[in-house]
Parts: sequence; structure tokens; C-alpha cells
Amino acid sequence: MTESLPGGQALGGAGGHSRDTVKQAVLQRATKFTLSAIPRISDRTKRLLLGGRSVVVDGNTLDTTLQFTLAAEHAAGVGGLVADHSSQSGVAVSRAALRATAAMMDPRIRADVTEISIPGPAGPLRARRYVPDGTGSPDTSALLLYFHGGGFVIGDLDTHDSLCRLICRDGGIQVISVDYRLAPEHKAPAAIDDAYAAYRWALDHAAGLGATRIVVGGDSAGGNLAAVVAQQARDSELPLPALQLLLYPVTDMSSETRSKTLFSDGYFLSKRDMDWFSGHYLDGAEVSADDPVVSPLLSEDLSGLPPALVVTAGFDPLRDEGNRYARAMQDAGVVVDLREERSMIHAFANFFPLGGGSATATSAMISALRAHLSHAES
Repeated sequence: MTESLPGGQALGGAGGHSRDTVKQAVLQRATKFTLSAIPRISDRTKRLLLGGRSVVVDGNTLDTTLQFTLAAEHAAGVGGLVADHSSQSGVAVSRAALRATAAMMDPRIRADVTEISIPGPAGPLRARRYVPDGTGSPDTSALLLYFHGGGFVIGDLDTHDSLCRLICRDGGIQVISVDYRLAPEHKAPAAIDDAYAAYRWALDHAAGLGATRIVVGGDSAGGNLAAVVAQQARDSELPLPALQLLLYPVTDMSSETRSKTLFSDGYFLSKRDMDWFSGHYLDGAEVSADDPVVSPLLSEDLSGLPPALVVTAGFDPLRDEGNRYARAMQDAGVVVDLREERSMIHAFANFFPLGGGSATATSAMISALRAHLSHAES
């Protein structure tokens, strides 16, 4: 039996689109409508539509805009970071879905953008350089080498283009976003090998880029890569980054935490997503989940690392391991600025175009980044 869509199109059946293709198209339309409407709805209206209910966990109250976004996406049948957990088409579908969602939230931020190529251990790596357009008070002597999130499986230069533009414009600094190799095509430690190669390239080309200070940074899986790059730079006796910018980083892929249990479902990044990511990244890999090259928290020595700005989210499954990494570095004598955005969910920095707490928290992160770079220069 087939179900009919408006206009007589059949869902499934001969001559029509596949059921999965039609489902994804419907979900994308629903997502686009939801994301375009949210910034125009007042907080008061959102609270009324939510029935006046708040979500409180561990004494933290979920941001109203994010609560509304999660509720609207759930009602539309959209859930989680991974669009399709199937073993065959799921990777391609999920990558395309994340790109499409990011395009729906494009705030069109100005920057001077150049596509570049960086030599990698297995071939050239695509990268994108952002330079402030001259407005404001840019400090292009600082360069942020940025690694995107996406569980080492999804995400690319386009999914994080808006965030990189925002950091470039409001931070007044150069940003180079690196398109490292993804799993399952490339298992661990391919991603970190690429990230480390990109850091060495940045060191070698800093003068030509007009940069005197290099920051390594990233979100989620990208935060993991930035943390590991900092450790490897120390171990290789390379010049250290001026700062680590770690946004809700993955720091321990081998352990369960209370936050992974509390926020296992319903807060964008789910346990099912995390298991899917780790399976693609680690199953059949040369390294195991407890190797510091994928779990930097488990390094035997965290001393001698560069200063770190660590930002975690109160409603994020990765909250506890991010906080633990920050405190472990502090215990080892590293200068760490830990900021827990208690009302936020995982990936809130990508949700800044929706307004609300995500925009405020992302702006605060960029202000903190500027402050740390100003302090380092003085």
C-alpha cells in the first residue's frame, strides 16, 4: 500500500522517488520553515507556545529559544544531529542533511574569503581562509586554525562557514578552516594526522600570512583535534599555539559520564548519534578508544600545554568530559578559562543565527577569545 502526497505523488511504489528520498525532502522543508520562523518569534510567544513549561536539569534551565527549536523539530519529525543511522546510505544522507541545515541558517556575514590548499599526509587538504574585511579594529596578526565538528564523520567547510565568518568578523582575526579526512572512509587517526599537518603548515607559513600568533580551535570532534594537536606540538617540541579554543570538545571516547546519561536523547546530540560516530571512526581503526590520540583526557601528562579557553554546555552529553579536561589541565599547571554555558545544548555556536541564548553565548565566547589574545600580546 502506498501513501499519497499532495499532487498525487506516491510515497514509495514504482515510478516515484524512494521512500527515504521523499522523507528527507519533507523533513528538509519542515526544518527550513522552522528555522526561518524561530528568529522572528518573541520569547514571550515561544513560552506561550511551550505551555509555560521550562526544562530544568541539574539546576540549569534550558534556553527558551533552544527548547522551542527542539520541540518544533521533534514535532516535525526531525531529530538529532545524524539524519540517517542506516549502515548503507546513512553517511551520505547525514552529510547532505547537515549541509542543507547550515545553508538554511546562513546570516550572510561579510569577510574576505579565499579557498586554499594545504599539503596533507595523504594528499592536499581543502581549506578556507577568512580575513576581516577591514571594518572594526581587526588584528590579523592572530590566526585561528579551526577544525569543524561532526563526530569525525559529517561536517565540512560549508557547515561551519557561518561560524568561521562570525569569529573572523567579531573577533577581528584571521581564520583558516581545515577540511580534514572523515570516517568511515578514513579511520582514526587520519583526522588527527591531517590536523597536525595543517598546524605544521600554519607554523611554516605564518609570516607569509602576516600572523605572529596561532590559535588551534574547534568544536566537538574539532575540539578534540585541537586538543590533540596541542599535545602533539608539545611532545614534538614545536612552537606551541598561543591558545587552545575548545568548544564542547570530545575528550574521552572510552568512558561513560553522568551527562551522557542525562542527555542521551532529546538534546540534539544523542547517544545513538555518538555510538554511530564512534563506530565509524574507531571500528577497524589502528587505535582504540582509550588511546590519547582520540581521547586527550587520558594522556598521562597534561603539563606544558598552551593556555586554553574551554566552553561547555549545560545540556550537552559531552559536558562532563569537557569540564574534566579543563580541570585536569588546570591541575597540571595549565592556564585554563573554563566557561560552562549552563542553558545551552551541544553545537549551540552553530545555532547563533536563531538568536536567543545561542547568539549571546557565542558572542561571549568570541569576546573571551579576543580578551585572551589581547592579554597574550601585552
